[in-house]
Amino acid sequence: MSLAPDLDSLIRGQHGDPFRLLGAHVAPDGGVVVRALRPGARGVTLLLRHPDDARVPMTRLHPDGLFEARVDGLSSLDGGIDYRFEIESGDGAAIVVDDPYRFGRVISDYDLHLFGEGTLREVYDRLGAHPMTLGGVNGVHFGIWAPNAQRVSIIGDFNDWDGRAHPMRRLVPSGVWELFVPDLAEGERYKFEVRTTAGHLLHKIDPYGRFFEVPPQSAAIVFRTSGYPWGDEAWMRARAAGSAWLDRPMSTYEVHLGSWKRVPEEGNRSLTYRELADQLVPYVKEMGFTHIEMLPVLEHPFSGSWGYQVTGFYAPTSRHGTPHDFKYFVDACHQAGIGVVLD
Repeated sequence: MSLAPDLDSLIRGQHGDPFRLLGAHVAPDGGVVVRALRPGARGVTLLLRHPDDARVPMTRLHPDGLFEARVDGLSSLDGGIDYRFEIESGDGAAIVVDDPYRFGRVISDYDLHLFGEGTLREVYDRLGAHPMTLGGVNGVHFGIWAPNAQRVSIIGDFNDWDGRAHPMRRLVPSGVWELFVPDLAEGERYKFEVRTTAGHLLHKIDPYGRFFEVPPQSAAIVFRTSGYPWGDEAWMRARAAGSAWLDRPMSTYEVHLGSWKRVPEEGNRSLTYRELADQLVPYVKEMGFTHIEMLPVLEHPFSGSWGYQVTGFYAPTSRHGTPHDFKYFVDACHQAGIGVVLD
């Protein structure tokens, strides 16, 4: 059976199962071929590490960047194959990259079962962008739910926002798509390119994104939210003590962080999370309040909504700093004995 129609669909950015075509596969005649789709590349060389060290120039199958190489001496993938690509760009520079299509799944069938019945409580740990290490390789795992899409890709500065470069794996029949992109680091901007069954291309932000560009820019940013050194252990222990909280008076200071105080000598900008920790928290403490209730602080595109048009439910707005800066603010509240309520 000819692969030509599938390969043509892949090149045009319409194929919904890129793992069936890209990466290493057993050919119909029993040999092993490796394919790569690298739009804009002048040439690609296959760098074998296992079973043998070798450099294999890849043949260009299509002008838009589809390359293929045959691995001599292999008739199956049973022994495993380890490889990288050396990509020659249009200006002649060469870089060595790993292949996303040689890595297995991250989201398990059990995850999908729980997701399907609505009981995957930590769905934010499966979907979105998560730096991780797979097979000793550092990168970022992406997951998104798009049940009616024909194809979903990750786009960003790292692939010139070209949806053909990183099409994702569809996890049938869940509607979830995933891809591990090796060598990707924190700080990368990204969105999802969704091709609908009607053929429309949509650029969508990540609903599980942890950090975003400052509006009006809207791309998500890969960010590792773990690792903040919390100092509110005493507060957390007291909060977990139980019913004593029900017997204490509660007085809440409601505040919109963007307009509570400005810095007129710097373009009338709002305070950062860390500045708010240093200025708002002592003020609230001095005034005798027990809690701070913030008007919506989750990411939103339109400042005039005061945060009530949320687009990133897992990301504090970048208008005031990073997620770690927001943690610093919450940490300062707790250390001062102030509870935090999110509107």
